[in-house]
Amino acid sequence: MFKSFVLPVALMGVAALAAADEGQWQPHQLPQLKSELKRIGITIPAEKLADLTKHPMSAIVSLGGCSASFVSPNGLIVTNHHCAYGAIQRNATPEKNYIVNGFLAKTRAEELPGGPNTLVYVTEKLENVTDRVLKGLSPSMSGRERHELVESRIKALVAECETDKSVRCSVPAFHRGLEYYRIKQLMIRDVRLVYAPSDRIGNFGGDIDNYEWPRQTGDYSFLRAYVGPDGRPADPSPNNVPYKSKDFLVVSSEGLKNGDPILLAGYPGRTSRYKLPSEIRFARDVDFPAKVVAITADLSVISAATMGNPAWDVRYASVAKSLNNVLKKTQGLLDGFARKDIAAIKDVQDAEFRAWHKQHGGSGSKNLLLELDSVIAQDMAASRQEGAWAEATHSDLLKSARTLYRLALERQKPDAQREAGYQERDLSFIKARLTRLEQSFVPQVDEARWGAALARYARIDARVHPQGLDALLPAPTALNAMYKATDMDDTAKRLAWIGKDPDAFRKSNDPFIQLAVRLHDTGMGLENRRNEIDGNLERVIPQYMAAVIAWKKSQGKPVYPDANSTLRVTYGTVAPYAPRDGLVKGPFTTVEGIVEKATSKDPFIAPNALLDAIKAKRYGVFKDPVLGTVPVNFLSSADTTGGNSGSAVMNKRGELVGLNFDSTYESITKDWYFDSAITRAIHVDIRYMLWVMKEVDHADNLLKEMTIKYPKK
Repeated sequence: MFKSFVLPVALMGVAALAAADEGQWQPHQLPQLKSELKRIGITIPAEKLADLTKHPMSAIVSLGGCSASFVSPNGLIVTNHHCAYGAIQRNATPEKNYIVNGFLAKTRAEELPGGPNTLVYVTEKLENVTDRVLKGLSPSMSGRERHELVESRIKALVAECETDKSVRCSVPAFHRGLEYYRIKQLMIRDVRLVYAPSDRIGNFGGDIDNYEWPRQTGDYSFLRAYVGPDGRPADPSPNNVPYKSKDFLVVSSEGLKNGDPILLAGYPGRTSRYKLPSEIRFARDVDFPAKVVAITADLSVISAATMGNPAWDVRYASVAKSLNNVLKKTQGLLDGFARKDIAAIKDVQDAEFRAWHKQHGGSGSKNLLLELDSVIAQDMAASRQEGAWAEATHSDLLKSARTLYRLALERQKPDAQREAGYQERDLSFIKARLTRLEQSFVPQVDEARWGAALARYARIDARVHPQGLDALLPAPTALNAMYKATDMDDTAKRLAWIGKDPDAFRKSNDPFIQLAVRLHDTGMGLENRRNEIDGNLERVIPQYMAAVIAWKKSQGKPVYPDANSTLRVTYGTVAPYAPRDGLVKGPFTTVEGIVEKATSKDPFIAPNALLDAIKAKRYGVFKDPVLGTVPVNFLSSADTTGGNSGSAVMNKRGELVGLNFDSTYESITKDWYFDSAITRAIHVDIRYMLWVMKEVDHADNLLKEMTIKYPKK
């Protein structure tokens, strides 16, 4: 009875009346948006934008959490400073503090290894495999049976696609399980740090200015992709050569003005535009407040534990930066929910949908919605227990021990039957995470963080504690002895556990290994419950989404899937906004704003060379004719979210004019609800980036390597 709603999105008409600039579109949907793109002034043919093998989409890459793009035929990649922060921190020491001082390789030989966690993914192929994932699933299956069968089919599709180590394949769900696409990506494993400005440029304003406007942050950096002499991805080696990127973006310093159109392409992480009102209220009233409390406390512990020790501070710089970003975003969501009652807005939409569905959904419409409400309630209850578990096990060392023990158990099974994340294809990633720990871990800091988390766990309502967990946990007073007795803090000894059988773990005297073994059954109980709930969600939600799509289509409204870390395109215009009555914020900031904000106190310390260049007005060709100075950041109405960091911002011809790096504070709730009046993305103006490279950091070698279009004289 629901078949009439289950239509491939590629075949659905997308209304030309798409609301404002809303939508994170799959490239293959863009031909359906021809009139919209033409209306705002985009001149690239929509069919060209839909082709992943053609410019400009072939130049857009993923860093596995951030976005980036090729800007030369020799594998040169531009992304955000905060996206390369892990690679910068990995190579930094108190003596060579590349975080504060910046880094520039004048030659290829000087480029530094990004580390095993720095990877580049080039999307090569995308195909709809919905039928192969969902065909013939019995409605009588339990949720867990259904989930495990779907997972086994996905693993088979991935194995079929990954013919060698050069590619990485995935089968993500779209529209909450209504569709599945198999995505094939070239995975480049040798990625090197080429250039990063000082964080006094790349992170000017720090956490204080994060999500704020006006902003003056040069959030950019450069990496380079290397491959073997045969041109195929290879493990890091001095014999490797720069990757010959098929396409790259031309850089335009001609600039933009208010109202100009832009295209933005990247890999947005997660949005929740189709969540139900009950899910919004759970996030607003339960999940997000708990997250704010936990992260705030964790950051306080890290700050106290690293104080006065520069080496420890460097080790936890990336951890603290990431936590601060999540904290401000989560608090911004709460503030946004308080400012505009999105749950109430969704109540109205939900009531309208349910009334429509009662008429068009057939005899089973009531049962579908009752089942939907029931399984979402189960999902929220399980999420609370999972949150408590995360607090109780909040130790990097314990997490490593648990990963190693789970790997040993999974390796007793045939590879195809192992849990995703523990197959042979995942081994290099596990090793990279276990190795990465040596750059971002100090036993005393980890102990302090875990002890504080255990205290927070003890304050959580006991009814939310996972069954049997309390009796297994160490007393806070026992932690110090555990850290003194373990060998898990030694990278070589940690890695040596890979390949050992489960019995070796059970016989171990290491306190962290012992605890990992004891916790396993409780953890699996939570995981099995999650699989049961997810299986039921995967059965019910797609039926709901098919109905929602049909309802929206009947109204001529846009139909695009929530972001899921896959390649998307959005569009918009350079635009100001009014965050509140009587206040309009313009779309550009300039270098003069840096001088106004600069102090002798972090995070508003600006390099002297930068300030000298501004005071001398050495603006050259990067001076905007209207502003009379060099623009730093600008706003657009493009629809973005986390993961879009580093996304290429292109002009109407597909030339690089900026990098996405943030959103305004008022925009944070766009992950849940797109409000065209106040939703603005923040971008680095390419002219500021080029100006700093020329006048401050003298990165002339990179300026020569890129193809740059300068303003006509």
